[in-house]
Amino acid sequence: MDIFIVVLQSVLVLLGIGVIGFWITRRGIMPEQIHSFLSRLAIDIALPCMVFSSILTTFTPEKYPDWWQLPLWWLAFMGISLALSLASMFLSARETRREFVISLFFQNGLFFPLIILSGLFGTDAIYLPQLYIFIMLHPALFFGTYHLFFKKKMGEKSISWSRIINPVLVATLVAVIVQLIRGQEYLPDFIQTILQIVGGMALPLIMIILGGSLYLDFKQRGKVYYKEIIKFLLVKNIIFPLVFLGVLILIKPDYSIALLLILQAAVPPITTIPILAERGGGNKAISTQFVFSSFVFSVVSIPLIFWLFSRFFPMP
Repeated sequence: MDIFIVVLQSVLVLLGIGVIGFWITRRGIMPEQIHSFLSRLAIDIALPCMVFSSILTTFTPEKYPDWWQLPLWWLAFMGISLALSLASMFLSARETRREFVISLFFQNGLFFPLIILSGLFGTDAIYLPQLYIFIMLHPALFFGTYHLFFKKKMGEKSISWSRIINPVLVATLVAVIVQLIRGQEYLPDFIQTILQIVGGMALPLIMIILGGSLYLDFKQRGKVYYKEIIKFLLVKNIIFPLVFLGVLILIKPDYSIALLLILQAAVPPITTIPILAERGGGNKAISTQFVFSSFVFSVVSIPLIFWLFSRFFPMP
């Protein structure tokens, strides 16, 4: 049960930082109007620095020649996720079906896997840059397609290129290119140190912001949809990862690929879904409840799924 305990502690660390953000926002220590500034600081500056420095320090193309396949595995994952989401939507009530599907389809694919991988393998593990390469197209897909789930309400939606060609995607691509041409040898040490220090604040800052955002959404939760929440947790936190585990057992990919795929399948939804649902004329209350309940339930579900995963894919 060691892996269960390690993953449980990693998830608790992540959620614990989120609880701090929840608490300081509730107490008014972090005013609502400062969330936008901190989000830009974390996502547009600190996170790209973390991604760039991690790829420079731990990713070696010669040691992992199949790195270019990682986005293809992500594409396959999203295809299966879309099929599962569409197949599951009829379990939801008609009035909450759009929110049900979008919350199933778009997973929190970076922050949860990041802290779990760091807890299991350390902050210099090769799995971290593999995660960044694997997930680099996910924000572009999310911001380029989320409006389709609310098409009847939103009408025509212009493409936001600043979201699609985002700083994290640019940092990932540039860092990989630098590694391919051995450009890191020409980067002064102080630049790499700056990137590491600035990048080090990304994860705690993001989780504090997410916790605060969950509080702001949760205090407007309105009617509680207990039945829909139970159905959502059953599908998102249990059925999704079990289906992907079954697929992994059948195809038997390398451990690193299997690890990334099961992590993506087991994590909760993206926390910005309630805001986007509100913009699209959807039900913000049920979206918030889906995200919040999935986060809380993941304290149990992710360690259990990981323990089961380790029975078939032992840690190297």
